[in-house]
Amino acid sequence: AALFPESESASEVVIGVLDTGVWPESKSFADTGLGPIPSSWKGACESGTNFTSANCNKKLIGAKYFAKGYEAALGAIDETKESRSPRDDDGHGTHTASTAAGSVVEGASLFGYAQGTARGMATRARVAVYKVCWIGGCFSSDILAAMEKAIDDNVNVLSMSLGGGMSDYYRDSVAIGSFAAMEKGILVSCSAGNAGPTPYSLSNVAPWITTVGAGTLDRDFPAFVSLGNGKNFSGVSLYRGSPLPGKMLPFVYAGNASNATNGNLCMMDTLIPEKVAGKIVLCDRGMNARVQKGAVVKAAGGIGMVLSNTATNGEELVADAHLLPATAVGQKSGDAIRDYLFSNPNPTVTILFEGTKVGIEPSPVVAAFSSRGPNSITSEILKPDMIAPGVNILAGWSGAVGPTGLATDTRRVDFNIISGTSMSCPHVSGLAGLLKAAHPDWSPAAIRSALMTTAYTEYKNKQKMQDIATGKPSTPFDHGAGHVDPVSALNPGLVYDLTAEDYLGFLCALNYTEFQIRSLARRNFSCDASKRYRVTDLNYPSFAVNFDSVMGGSNVVKHTRTLTNVGSPGTYKVSVSPETPGVKISVEPQTLSFSQANEKKSYTMTFSGSSQPTGTNVFARLEWSDGKYTVGSPIAISWT
Repeated sequence: AALFPESESASEVVIGVLDTGVWPESKSFADTGLGPIPSSWKGACESGTNFTSANCNKKLIGAKYFAKGYEAALGAIDETKESRSPRDDDGHGTHTASTAAGSVVEGASLFGYAQGTARGMATRARVAVYKVCWIGGCFSSDILAAMEKAIDDNVNVLSMSLGGGMSDYYRDSVAIGSFAAMEKGILVSCSAGNAGPTPYSLSNVAPWITTVGAGTLDRDFPAFVSLGNGKNFSGVSLYRGSPLPGKMLPFVYAGNASNATNGNLCMMDTLIPEKVAGKIVLCDRGMNARVQKGAVVKAAGGIGMVLSNTATNGEELVADAHLLPATAVGQKSGDAIRDYLFSNPNPTVTILFEGTKVGIEPSPVVAAFSSRGPNSITSEILKPDMIAPGVNILAGWSGAVGPTGLATDTRRVDFNIISGTSMSCPHVSGLAGLLKAAHPDWSPAAIRSALMTTAYTEYKNKQKMQDIATGKPSTPFDHGAGHVDPVSALNPGLVYDLTAEDYLGFLCALNYTEFQIRSLARRNFSCDASKRYRVTDLNYPSFAVNFDSVMGGSNVVKHTRTLTNVGSPGTYKVSVSPETPGVKISVEPQTLSFSQANEKKSYTMTFSGSSQPTGTNVFARLEWSDGKYTVGSPIAISWT
């Protein structure tokens, strides 16, 4: 973090967060050492349930709530159940806002787990909160109204850990609001979604949105399962409370302690108390929330839980602040533990909690839940754009709810550890704020380009980044350009820039009607009938190439790109690696020379494909380098 210049200009940046609101008392929003509110700021703080403008300060400079759509659909907000104000009763919004721009807080932890100094990505940036999500969900009309307000308020970055529709851009309120933000020079960072590892599971894929997937950190919270047969299996847990008795304990499989057909899942009221009382219970993942399963075991008289992944989650371990002594294990361990339970007449077990461990390798790995490409709306735009930390992230929390979010959880915490692309998105929002402070003249596309072309896809030991879902190297459909590298992004050498006109040309290339363009861009724009618009000409920092596997004639795809010099003068040479079976890739010209700042140079990349079976994917990487800077782009080639 010391490498990052937190200059005074960083305190001029405002990050708008659309979410469940904010817990203003969180230390993450303390304004110690911050100067006056930026003069460009036009926003305000709105009063409502348990919230007044006095809850704002020089850190939290804006707070509004948007409920017209919500109330039109579901009736008046019940203020005994949720705050009709910017106050966060859920925790999610406080967590995302403090991740993006939380102030430095020493001695932060969750029950002693992940102890240390908490800091947002842009610790000196200002925060403006727009509450659009309620108990009943987040309504499109409220999201759009909040985005319009944020644009008028003069935010510099919009962070939106929401969305999830798969409708075309002109029908997607997040895409529509983001287009207007982009026109005003505001970068919009969105979650890729938590629907992985299924292919085509992405949301928020418009090219004017920065789409962020999730990876792990090098930190873990190990809790071992120790069986009566002497075997140990590693799991993870954030349980902190009265310990288990220091001896081996009776162990039962939930499926054998229930009359329900899905009794193994530990759903509400499915366990038979006589069969689980005083025992540790093995529950399988699926259907209900992980922490809910523990609550069910506890309610039935069980004294602990082992939570087993199934094929859906594989070896991915997500830590939870369970309500009883519990740990979560991967699928392979779960299968072995289940075998033991089925084969031993008197199975016993205990759980050993190990606290916080750092230096875990390999890291980062792509999270299994992180939504995956290809892009289901425009297959020629590679998404996600990048990944950032999204597993077991410590950040601020609401004082109105426990760390599990369950109504039965009476514990209250200042910080919580949770997982999701909702956590990775604000990391990128905060980094975008820092880049905006360092380079005030950069467009949202230039900032995203800098983050993408400097991202990494291999570890320090040169091994390729792993996907936890497969145990194999991840691909651009999983990690996009790679994992963000904040320090390199500050000085990328060259950027791929884009303007609103470029995006309008992209809509023309999609054969949008004037009505559809008007729905999205909210202006009259006619495509030029004499011009040939191509999606492959959009100046995007990545490449998705689609070949028809049933070949009629030649399979040749051309992409044109333009690079803008934002570094020192230099001559850049191109390289493409590794070899791509079934495709010949040529770049013209092979060198680009830049002598001055903001100079632009173009190149064309030609992909010549031979016939391959449907569903074949080939991946490569393009790099332009002058010896000082390396400007990288992922390439994904698919036969459909």
